[in-house]
Amino acid sequence: MAMLIGIDVGGTNLRLGVVEYDEAIYNAQPRLIEEKRFHADFSNLCKSHQGNPEQAWQTILNTTAAAIESVQVKYPKVSAVGIGFPGFIDPKSQKISQSPNLPGLSNVDLSVDLSRMIELPVITENDALAAAYGEYVMHLSQTNGQTSSQANSLIYLGLGTGVGGGLIINGQPFQGQHGVAMEVGHIAVKPNGRLCGCGNRGCMEQYASASGVVISYFEASGEHCNAHEIANRAYKGDANAIAAYSLAGITLAQALAHILKVIDVANVVIGGGMSAGWSLMEPSFTQQLNEDLIPALRGKVNVSISDMGDQAGMIGAAMLAWQKI
Repeated sequence: MAMLIGIDVGGTNLRLGVVEYDEAIYNAQPRLIEEKRFHADFSNLCKSHQGNPEQAWQTILNTTAAAIESVQVKYPKVSAVGIGFPGFIDPKSQKISQSPNLPGLSNVDLSVDLSRMIELPVITENDALAAAYGEYVMHLSQTNGQTSSQANSLIYLGLGTGVGGGLIINGQPFQGQHGVAMEVGHIAVKPNGRLCGCGNRGCMEQYASASGVVISYFEASGEHCNAHEIANRAYKGDANAIAAYSLAGITLAQALAHILKVIDVANVVIGGGMSAGWSLMEPSFTQQLNEDLIPALRGKVNVSISDMGDQAGMIGAAMLAWQKI
C-alpha cells in the first residue's frame, strides 16, 4: 500500500491531500484520506518581491514544507510528494523555468530544494497537467479499465487565478518537449488586448480567469470586486457582472475551438474554482464554440464540468509522484 502526498499550488491557496493507493490491485482507485487547505497568497507575494525573488522563493519553500510537516507525524509512511505548480516545468530537469502568475520565479528547482527540507522524494509537475491526470485516473477506475476515447484521452481546462490546460493522450500525460504544452491560457484571442503576465497581449486567461472577470467588471463598472462577488451580482441581474462572465465564456470557447482543431480529443473537462460559476458562462460558451468549431467536430465534443472539486490536482500530483518514483 503506497501512501503519498499530493499538493495543488494556486495563486492564493495551497491544497494538500494524503492519498492512499494499493498498487497490488489492478486499476485500483486512489483514495484521498485527508485534505487540508492553507492560505498562501503566492501571487501577491511574488509581485511584491519582484526585486528580491530569492526571498519570495524561500517563503514559498517554507510554506510548502510547513504544510507537509503538518501531516507527516500522523502519516509517517508517506513515501513521496507530488506537487502541481502553476508554471512551465522543464520535463528533463523538473525546474520551474517561468511562472506567469508568480512573477520573478525563474529556473527554480522545487523538487530538489523542497526534498532537502522534508527528506522525501518530490516530483513537480504543471498544476493543470496534474489535475488532468487526476481526472483521468479517477475516470479510468470508474470505467473498470475499459478502453474508450473517453477513458484514454482528455483535455482539461482549469479556470482559476489564470487558465491552465492539461492533455492526457492514451493514458499518458503530455508535457511537450519544453514543458509548455497546453499553456492554453496564453492563446491570444484579442489582438492588442490586455497585457498578460507572459509578456503578450490578448491572452485568453486575461478574460476567462477569475482575474480576467475582475478586470472586465472593473472596466465596465469602475468597482473592484472579487470573482465570487461578481458572480453573486450576476445572479441578481447586474448587467456588468453578467457581461463579464459572458465574455469569459466567449473567450474560453474561442481558444478551445482552436485547440480542438489541432488536438482531436472528444472529451473536455473544465475544472478550477471559476467553474463554480459555469451557469453564467455556459450560454455564451456553447454558442461561441458551435460557431467556431469546424463542421467535422460539431456535435462530437463532450464538454463536462469536473465533479472532483479541489481534489483532481491533489490526486493527480500524488499519482504522478508514485508513477515516476
